[in-house]
Amino acid sequence: MGNYETLEYDVLIIGAGGAGLRAAIEASVAGVKVGLICKSLLGKAHTVMAEGGVAAALANVDDRDNWRVHFADTMRGGQYVNSWRMAELHAKEAPDRVRELEAWGAVFDRTADGRILQRNFGGHRYPRLAHVGDRTGLEMIRTLQDHGIHQGIEVHMEHTIVTLLKDGQRVVGGFGYERERGRFKVFKAKAIVLATGGIGRAYRITSNSWEYTGDGQSLAYHAGAELVDMEYVQFHPTGMIWPPSVMGILVTEGVRGEGGVLCNKDGKRFMFSEIPENYKPQTADNPEEGWRYTQGDKSARRPPELLTRDHVSRCIMNEVKAGRGSPHGGVFLDISWIKEKIPNAAEHIKKKLPSMYHQFMQLANLDITKEPMEVGPTTHYIMGGVKVDAETQMSSVLGLFAAGEVAAGLHGANRLGGNSLSDLLVFGKRAGEFAANFAKEHGRGQTHTAPAKPATPKLKKQRVRRWNHSIAPPGERGTPKTHIRCRAICRK
Repeated sequence: MGNYETLEYDVLIIGAGGAGLRAAIEASVAGVKVGLICKSLLGKAHTVMAEGGVAAALANVDDRDNWRVHFADTMRGGQYVNSWRMAELHAKEAPDRVRELEAWGAVFDRTADGRILQRNFGGHRYPRLAHVGDRTGLEMIRTLQDHGIHQGIEVHMEHTIVTLLKDGQRVVGGFGYERERGRFKVFKAKAIVLATGGIGRAYRITSNSWEYTGDGQSLAYHAGAELVDMEYVQFHPTGMIWPPSVMGILVTEGVRGEGGVLCNKDGKRFMFSEIPENYKPQTADNPEEGWRYTQGDKSARRPPELLTRDHVSRCIMNEVKAGRGSPHGGVFLDISWIKEKIPNAAEHIKKKLPSMYHQFMQLANLDITKEPMEVGPTTHYIMGGVKVDAETQMSSVLGLFAAGEVAAGLHGANRLGGNSLSDLLVFGKRAGEFAANFAKEHGRGQTHTAPAKPATPKLKKQRVRRWNHSIAPPGERGTPKTHIRCRAICRK
């Protein structure tokens, strides 16, 4: 295999977003030696792109909220195919994780009496998202990074892990390379935590950063771990669609939480005619009630724009297919209309949604305080991934843990907005804690770093035949149509 460097850790964490940093902090606190691998630079993980907030039943804005309501909302939003135990742990522990983040220096927006402010979001019955304007993910990464660098964690930036190493049925390390110099490295570890995020870059239109290429799911699968629910891919209802160069960039749900409305080309708020039966008791049936809800009226029900993401995305595409879409194949999202309701609306919008204001001004030359935005669905999140134990986050492979988007179970068939950031905190902590415990209880296994024997021409042909058979019908096997079909599947 040539020259390679070997490094040894008790716990190796692959991925340095919110879940990876939180796991690294917890493992380090437990007194074990921790290595953290970043695909990019530290602080540049995809978590920084999360905008709306972190969901936790703090009940600071509405005292009717509690973990049971959060649990019920999560299960209903996930079509009841969630791991109920993960949903329960998440709802119970999220408030403590948010308060912990605050104690480490996170500067959340505040209520008039100085408590953490919470905003409305799709699928949540009460205002539940603690936020920092529309830059919550950035503040989370800043806080975790600032706290983590003092814990003795060794960070390897711009490294990519290409395979996990095993000793029998147990993972004992990872093999990868340093991208800048192309040097190979072997990372030996007693326990490994995958925190690599999602798969969004498999799609042409996506809100995901370049890092989201399914690395963790592939590593786990080839190590023998079980993957579940991989068909559950979420399309966020509001991504930019014009100009083409910015297609797919996220437009936060916080716009609708602050009173933004969805309209078709005729100016009709079409969501009022598309309310599912099981949500009708909790959803406003007129614009005035929906507006009062966004302004904190406890007697009002949420507007239909704040229904779950899967439903809102389907409704938008129904409008487009019916010929009622915007000029570039989406619908209009309008926050500027609130000037009819409040004074100094432009300044209010800039204060509540600073990133959105600058995003549209710089990328689309559009002032959201004066004009509606064109939006449409964009690939955003995968609910499926590595099957893990709810309590420990260990996969079906001994010593291999997973947390965050790479792990499956919490969100069922559809994730609620804001649950991803609290997921990172709750299960990142658990993964780090139990990975450290595993490392303390088990010795270091044997890594086998000899290169695999090269495939024979016969074996290569067998692999090609199996691939063609799985992706193309009989008449198209071995033809260019095979590649076209594979590409089309990912870009639908």
